[in-house]
Amino acid sequence: MKRLTRTVTTVALATALALVGGCSSDKSEDSKGDGKLEKVTYLTSFGNFGRDAYAWVAKEKGFFKEAGFDVDIKSGQGTGGNIGLVVSGKADFTPVDLTGALLQVGKGEAKDFVAVAAIQQRTMAAIFSTEGKGIATPKDLEGKKVADTAGSVVRLLFPTYARLAGVDASKVQWPNGEASALMGMLGSGAVDGIGQFVVGKPTVEAVTKKKAVMLPYSDVMTDLYGNVLITSSKLAKEKPDMVKRFSEALLKGLDYSLANPAEAGDMLKKNEPTANPQSAAAELQLMEAFVRSAGSGAKAGTLDSQRVARCIALLQGAGSIPAGLTPEQIVDFNLTPKA
Repeated sequence: MKRLTRTVTTVALATALALVGGCSSDKSEDSKGDGKLEKVTYLTSFGNFGRDAYAWVAKEKGFFKEAGFDVDIKSGQGTGGNIGLVVSGKADFTPVDLTGALLQVGKGEAKDFVAVAAIQQRTMAAIFSTEGKGIATPKDLEGKKVADTAGSVVRLLFPTYARLAGVDASKVQWPNGEASALMGMLGSGAVDGIGQFVVGKPTVEAVTKKKAVMLPYSDVMTDLYGNVLITSSKLAKEKPDMVKRFSEALLKGLDYSLANPAEAGDMLKKNEPTANPQSAAAELQLMEAFVRSAGSGAKAGTLDSQRVARCIALLQGAGSIPAGLTPEQIVDFNLTPKA
């Protein structure tokens, strides 16, 4: 089975900052046990699709409350933007693509955050098109328009993907698009493709009313993790117990969502009226193989330092980041779930 890997401009980041401003500065001290709930702001990875429904499930099912948290869930815009919001203290936790995070840290574009749990054991980044647009192989992307948010991991990884897939990256245009607008842009014919996760296939087909064509990045880049949960280095250092409790509650929501995808889809719809519960459930069903990763035998949520090192080596070998980056610079292995 082929292994199947996702960020914002300064303006977009400023907008996102305004949306979640003031969320973290007023947090009380860790108060589990005294009856108070600690306020936490969480950003989804990218919009509010089925792949992110597990956060709403953790809230609706009371998993966050049981762990001592009052969680405000906001819509994320991708790896780069989400990292900036966590580092600035405007959000406390968010899932970001590990490879995209490695690219930013390796290039000196981000720092002061750590990964504390894996959401997906395998990458899900891909480029989507639909039948009739003349895209069937990576080489077909040349001369085409592929829309995505300015800093998404699909976009960040594209030069590396293109180099390994034999594509002239300079011949591919990347118009900007908001997370919520990408599928509509593809459906209207405004662009030839969009950056998306492989689990987005049901939603792409539901929105465009056409059969999806998918180019998974993992076809040429193997052994990459997908999304990981991050927090600021400051919060990880000052409140390690709080970080662990939040991670456990979120992973509990993830596990429940995978076991009950239809219910999770309904919970997403309850909190995000524009969501399609059927498509959300289908996304979760597709995502299960990436979260549990039965082939690797890895426990959900765990991160392996040797695998992270191989991810780094792949990016260094492709010339995407300079030498010197280590797994410990981006993952706090003392806070990750144990295998």
